[in-house]
Amino acid sequence: MDITKDPRWTALVNRDASADGSFFYSVATTGVYCRPSCGARTPRPENVAFHRRAADAERAGFRACKRCKPDGPPREAEQARVVAELCRLIETSEAAPTLAVLAERAGWSPFHLHRVFKEVTGLTPRAYAAAHRAKAVRARLAEAPSVTAAMHDAGYGSSSRFYERADAILGMTPRRFRSGGAGATIRFAVGECSLGSILVAASERGVCAIALGDDPEALTHDLEDRFPRAELAPGDAAFERLVAKVIGFVDGRTERFELPLDVRGTAFQERVWQALRAIPRGRTITYTELAARIGAPRAVRGVASACAANPVALAIPCHRVVAKDGSLAGYRWGIDRKRALLARERRRAG
Repeated sequence: MDITKDPRWTALVNRDASADGSFFYSVATTGVYCRPSCGARTPRPENVAFHRRAADAERAGFRACKRCKPDGPPREAEQARVVAELCRLIETSEAAPTLAVLAERAGWSPFHLHRVFKEVTGLTPRAYAAAHRAKAVRARLAEAPSVTAAMHDAGYGSSSRFYERADAILGMTPRRFRSGGAGATIRFAVGECSLGSILVAASERGVCAIALGDDPEALTHDLEDRFPRAELAPGDAAFERLVAKVIGFVDGRTERFELPLDVRGTAFQERVWQALRAIPRGRTITYTELAARIGAPRAVRGVASACAANPVALAIPCHRVVAKDGSLAGYRWGIDRKRALLARERRRAG
């Protein structure tokens, strides 16, 4: 048999890390066996044999490669373990550890650490630390004796820096957030569009919710659950014009969503949502492709979760993301609506 026709040879040549664990290969001239992703020089095919398990290669008289360590845990699992430890270090440190400190703890170079950390978490170490600190200050504001105490407890050393970023972190002033968002006004309306019932809500900053469904009352209850301390008010004439624009966009009468959005998520979610808005109408990509596009190829599940957390239907077009085999995976507002949206967009694009 010509070994170069074997798919495992292709994985070996391409150093395909996704094949690690599915097989191992040995090299007769060196007496070692390796993972498919090993960075060693590609051996001549006539010197290669494939093994289902590491133990099989060892029984055949081969020793483990010192470079890829095939007798240890899979590389991706080991990297995920190390990154998880670094995340715990970041979360428990009073000040965010530097890249050099993290690299020393991992036993990696700073460059390698930065790349692997981003692949695993979807964020750089610095962005992860900032996101954790933002989460901490949101939690502390509800229980600390003062805004200043909450700020320092969360690791912000400079009050001026915190207040500069407070609006982006909290979506409102620290004192309003501390009171549970009480006093914030959100206008909303429920109407009908080509996809069923539609709820549109907007804060002073912009559209904060576009929801689709079959039951207008359920849509309203969902909005109340999202903003339990805010004042929900019916829209005035100006708001009705905004709703008409949103419905025009949802029904395909306008090509672009030109209205401001007021949506906030984690740093990772916001990166995913930004990438979603760059997908052209009439096109689809897979969750795997989207993860690669934001520089986090291993964070496919995180990408799917960010799509599911999207609060504004169509304005952030998560319906344009499909499963790896092209099938329509879950959609927050229903698979039938996703199918209808994609079909309509393809007709218009074609």
